[in-house]
Amino acid sequence: MAVERRDPQTSAILGAAVEVHRELGRGFLEAVYQRALCVELGERRIPFVNEAPVAVRYKGRELGYGYRADIICYPDQDPVLVELKALQRIADVERAQLLHYLRASGIRRGLLLNFGADVLQIQRMVNG
Repeated sequence: MAVERRDPQTSAILGAAVEVHRELGRGFLEAVYQRALCVELGERRIPFVNEAPVAVRYKGRELGYGYRADIICYPDQDPVLVELKALQRIADVERAQLLHYLRASGIRRGLLLNFGADVLQIQRMVNG
């Protein structure tokens, strides 16, 4: 698989997400998929932080208001920010949200995973 040769970490995360979607299907709330994905990541020994706090900066200053990334995988290496959704389909607003989160966090790679469709929807983004 070409993705594995290019980015084995992202491939490993996607394998875990596909397993969660295969097991649960669609129809649950986002929080259910998040917990299930954390279980699957743990079983696969993929390091992650759930609900990871991320500071938002403006002109070099921390605003005092941050957000919590759903999951950050490989936090001590080249991290991957994972944003989860449970929608009928991914729209531009969700793509923009992931891009803003990547910029705010300084994280280079991101995955937008939508568990709400019949087939797991995946958007991969690279910032910079």
